[in-house]
This record gives sequence, C-alpha cells and structure tokens, in this order.
Amino acid sequence: MLALLGVGAAAALAGCRSATPTAGTAVPDLLLVRAEGGLTVLRPSGMERIGAGLATPDGATVYAAAAAGVDTELTAIETRTGRRTAGPRLAGAWTPRVASADGRLVALAAPGSGEVTHVPSGRARTPLVVADTGREVARLELPGNIVPDAFSTGGERLYVLDWLPATAPDRYRVRQVEVATGQSSALLTRVKSAVPPGAEEEMSGEGRMAVYAPNRQVLYTLYTHQPDHRHTRDLIAGRPGNVHAFVHTLHLGEQWAFCVDLPAPFGQGPGAGHALAMSPEGGEFYVADVTSGRFAVVGTEQLAVREIVDGPKGAGTAFAAATFRQVLVAVGGTVHVLPRDGAPVWRTWEAGGVVRGLGASPDGKRVYAALPDAVAWFDAATGQRLGTVAVPGLTALDRVL
Repeated sequence: MLALLGVGAAAALAGCRSATPTAGTAVPDLLLVRAEGGLTVLRPSGMERIGAGLATPDGATVYAAAAAGVDTELTAIETRTGRRTAGPRLAGAWTPRVASADGRLVALAAPGSGEVTHVPSGRARTPLVVADTGREVARLELPGNIVPDAFSTGGERLYVLDWLPATAPDRYRVRQVEVATGQSSALLTRVKSAVPPGAEEEMSGEGRMAVYAPNRQVLYTLYTHQPDHRHTRDLIAGRPGNVHAFVHTLHLGEQWAFCVDLPAPFGQGPGAGHALAMSPEGGEFYVADVTSGRFAVVGTEQLAVREIVDGPKGAGTAFAAATFRQVLVAVGGTVHVLPRDGAPVWRTWEAGGVVRGLGASPDGKRVYAALPDAVAWFDAATGQRLGTVAVPGLTALDRVL
C-alpha cells in the first residue's frame, strides 16, 4: 500500500502537467518516483511530472486526477509511452487511492481523508468513488471511518481499513466492501472459514509498507508496534497475544487473511527501521530491522519464518529490494547486500547520500536509490555508480519497471 505499496497513496489533488522530456535525463529503466507536486515518471526519453496520481499494481498505467472547477477529471496514462486516455469527469473533489491488480478500476477518496499508513481524522461516514477509464462505476457513502487498501482480484470488492472508533480512531480492522452495494463484512480465515462474531482482530500499530506478490494475487503489509495484539486465531482459541510485528497476508481472490508473526526484537524499535521486500519469483519475502540488526526470511507457501540471521544495523529509515541473486537493505547512505545462494555474509557500498527509496531493475543488473533531489543507479554486482538524474524535491522511489 500500501505503499503503502502498493499499493501507494496519492498526493494532494493537483493539475496534471503535459509530458515534457527534461534534458539530460537518461535512466536505462522506467521509474516511478514521488517528488514535489506528486507522482513523477522517469523514462529513458525524459521526465514527466504527473501530479496527483496513482500507479496500478503492475505499474503499466497511472491514474491522474485534475481539478476541473468543483469536479475531478480522471486520466489514464500509459506509463511506458506517456499516451493519455481521457476518463470520466467525477462530481466533487477526489484523489486516487488504490487501483485494481489488472489496472481496470481505481478507487478515489476525498482529499486529505487519510492514507493507509496514517491515522485518519475522525469522521462518521466516508464517501468513495470507483471508476474505470470510461465511467463512474459506483459512488459509495459508507458508514464509519474507511480507508481503501486494495481491490479483490475481480474488482467486485474493496478491501478496506475500518478505523475504530470512527470519530476518534485509535485502531482498525481489515474488512471487505461490496462495490455494487457498499455492504461490509469480515474476511475469512486462512482455511476459508467465516470468522466467529467477536473474533475479528483489531490493530493499533503502524503500517510500515506493503508489497504485492509477483502475480498480484496476494498483498503483504508489514505492521509494527503491536504490543498485546491478538490475531483472529488467538481470539478464536482464547489465547493471549503479545506480538510487536507481523506481516499481514491478504489473498485478494480468496478473501482470506493471515498474519505471519515476527519474533522479538522485530517491532520493538522504530517502525521506520523496518523494511519489507519480495523475491522476484515470489517464493519468499524478507523483513529487515536495522535497529536491532536482525533479518528474517519468510516462505510464502507455508507463511512461516524460515530463518533469522544477523542483518545490517543502523539508525534511520530502512528500505529493501531483492533480485534473483541478492537482497539489498539501505539505511542512511549505505546499501547492504546479501547473496541469496551463499553464506549469510553482508557486503556494503555507499550510495552518495541518504537513501529515500531502493529498487532493482527487472533483470537484476541495476540498483536504483532515491537520494535528496536525485536518483542514482549502480551496478548490482559491484556497487559501482553508473549514473545520476536530478529530480528536484524527490521524496520516494515507488518502483522500477
């Protein structure tokens, strides 16, 4: 999501800007970054500042929103070419929040109505709009304090965070909302059974970041700071809970959720010191806690921790990425690299500035780091810097395509 990720939240509503390549920009891959004014696309041919926009989970399309008087005009932009398709004009002011895995649908919320990684302000009702590239599909007025998180595989449901209590939120539960009717219900358990009344888990921690599985059927979200948290399985069994960090696993097609607990000291340090990355083939994901210097490998088939090893240690915000050959974790200005098929020995190289985001090219040969006002890329095998592109006001690297 959740950026998250994936899953990411849109910037404040602003007008779209036309594509104008910037001299000197020559990234070898296609990048989506966040900078002043919102989403920005970096192509080998130049830079395009989108403004208030949201990329689909596969990154192929960006939905951009522009104010048109008191209404909102939606535009679909083909990320690789910049080709634009005019979408519907939506009554009211709206910001794109989540897109479906196939890129067909987008859910929009009122500007400033909250993001997945932030506690929203109190409200008793939540308006949402679901649209595609040609029309408004549904307009919902949902009871409660609702933040959209993801679409189901077919787009008939929205998975949402339902914040409680609605007018003064301090915790939330993950639910599903029927797009056609607005009806809300609980998720299923991992064995696809209904959750008994009173056994829906409520979370009060920090949603750090989210990643999709490569097939975009599952969304993994890292949560930290969950003292005394009780999962649905604990509530059903009557067990106490005391987990400080876990990865919430949401199957977008089968409507179930399961949490992979991370052992202490994960979650006991600052949430920003944790990072999540998915392997390109989808067989495992990785969680780094740079505050404690611990690194976890989690299998996606069993949804269980395979091993915990020593990891990089440092102070600040952590970022992670993975290729077929290695896992990378950045904190401060240092990138730490761990081979996936060898002894757990980390090597390091310097990025040349405080890292604000990390990603790898699809072929795994290049590593990109978001730095203050620039994107730099490096040889994945050696750490040698290969190039730099200026991006004024750069705040984050969304993904590399």
